[in-house]
Amino acid sequence: MKIFSQNLINYNVAIPENSILRINLAWINSLDELNSLLKKYENSQIFLDLPIGRTKPPNNKYSFDDLITVLTSNNNIKYFAISNVNSSEDLKKFIDKIPKHISVVPKIESPEGVLNIKGIIDILGDEKIIMLDHDDLFSNLIKKNENVEKFKDYITSLTEFCQKNNVIMLR
Repeated sequence: MKIFSQNLINYNVAIPENSILRINLAWINSLDELNSLLKKYENSQIFLDLPIGRTKPPNNKYSFDDLITVLTSNNNIKYFAISNVNSSEDLKKFIDKIPKHISVVPKIESPEGVLNIKGIIDILGDEKIIMLDHDDLFSNLIKKNENVEKFKDYITSLTEFCQKNNVIMLR
């Protein structure tokens, strides 16, 4: 799986064939802008990344419910990442609304997400993919006054779980 950031298109770098364009919705100011990008890259597979609970700028000004029409009307959207997934409960409100042609990709950014990975994976469809955000995991440890030495342990634990359970882990 080769995923390329939308930052490349800001520099007119072509997205290679048989690759995936990741669009971080934090950097998309409007649904019109998103629809424009999706039309321009209609022959590419798209990985949308929705920031939930994002505190740092930039941040989008539309809701998940506003995105439903976009998701249902664009068959090239193949993956939909959701930030700050700490448990299966965080995904339940999305799972039933996301069209079946799209794989949900929980973003693991906290110790809770790592510790609850089995429950998170269990509610996903056939394709089991997660995304690990190293920076946010480390920041979360600091914020919670946890020993930062645990950082490597969390990553090792998550990596081993994914390997044993045939889960693709994006980093």
